[in-house]
Amino acid sequence: MSTRNDSESKVAVTKFIKKNELWFDDVKKEDLDLVNAQKEFAENAKNKINNSHYDKHNCRNKIGKYIAMDCEMVGVGPDGLESALARVSIVNFHGVVILDKYVRPIERITDFRTPISGITPKLLVNAHTFKEVQKEVAEIIKDRIIVGHSIHYDFQALLLDHPHRMIRDTSLYAPLRQHARGKTPSLKKLAQEELGLIIQQGEHSSVEDAQVCMLLFRKHKKEWEKKFLSKPTKSNVTK
Repeated sequence: MSTRNDSESKVAVTKFIKKNELWFDDVKKEDLDLVNAQKEFAENAKNKINNSHYDKHNCRNKIGKYIAMDCEMVGVGPDGLESALARVSIVNFHGVVILDKYVRPIERITDFRTPISGITPKLLVNAHTFKEVQKEVAEIIKDRIIVGHSIHYDFQALLLDHPHRMIRDTSLYAPLRQHARGKTPSLKKLAQEELGLIIQQGEHSSVEDAQVCMLLFRKHKKEWEKKFLSKPTKSNVTK
């Protein structure tokens, strides 16, 4: 039975998420309890931190070993059926925004897909060039483990590759796929059923989606990483 405080926390969390400023603290054992997680999110909502810049002297603001990435696309080509990168966001293990940039596609945009992407012509007026952002992303992700949802589409849009062993895709992880009976679950579904969070109530936010992916990874991190540690590496084979 829910208490009044629990209900108030849920309301605060919902209002917070709608502002696309999802924030989370270090994961503790009790953080995986839904009610406690909601209280934590609600409390942090009262003390919002500007994530647009990070302090290199603050350890929670450093890039770290694990990062999560998400992109927003616009349509190019006939009828806007082909996708092109328009925004890329990267957050660290603690949810701090490391990079969030709008990108000016090389090809002419024929469909901004605003109802889903949230991209408008105004947002791309002073956008960065594709090559500039591609280079910056490549430097950030190098030698780091990347978390994302159906992240192969993001890599395709960025024209980048990344070692398979350094990717944690929430759409492919078996325990998470159980929510869709073995099929590919939507990030929205996973957020609600795994974390009790409501996201994507309209225009998507690549920052919010990246943060949710990191939350999902952190919840399953211990077991998820075990399967990679158990696999032999080339260096182990040659020794």
